[in-house]
Amino acid sequence: MFSLIAKATALFERIPGDLIAIVARIGIATTFLRSGLLKVDGWSNGNTLALFTDEYKLPLIPPEIAAAMATAAELSMPLFIIAGFFTRFAALALLIMTLVIEIFVYPNAFDTHGVWAAALLYLIKYGPGVASLDNFVGALRGSFAGQMKRSSSIA
Repeated sequence: MFSLIAKATALFERIPGDLIAIVARIGIATTFLRSGLLKVDGWSNGNTLALFTDEYKLPLIPPEIAAAMATAAELSMPLFIIAGFFTRFAALALLIMTLVIEIFVYPNAFDTHGVWAAALLYLIKYGPGVASLDNFVGALRGSFAGQMKRSSSIA
């Protein structure tokens, strides 16, 4: 029995982090992007502003500003995360937004917000994985730094 558990555990440990990162990126990005698109759709008929005025009621921030900020964040941050560009910072922004939603808007929805937070914390800690612009830019910077180091040692 313990041998079977050990074999299964070894198999689970072989799941590539890059696969987990891409699933986390796509999953969390689509969640927020859909919400942002719904806010844009409701902007013209007043539904978005009504939500922020009547239901969300954030402290200290007027509903018009909160609605615009939330819409902008939900439309832009997911694009950064999907592209894997400034991923950790975009994930941090969405984690802060998730905390605001959990604390001030829907405090009884930790089951949903906890899943969002787990995906965002993974991305903050481990980054977007190899299939990302962050990785590509990092490789270019490393290559450029290596070239600069070699050229300075030649002189």
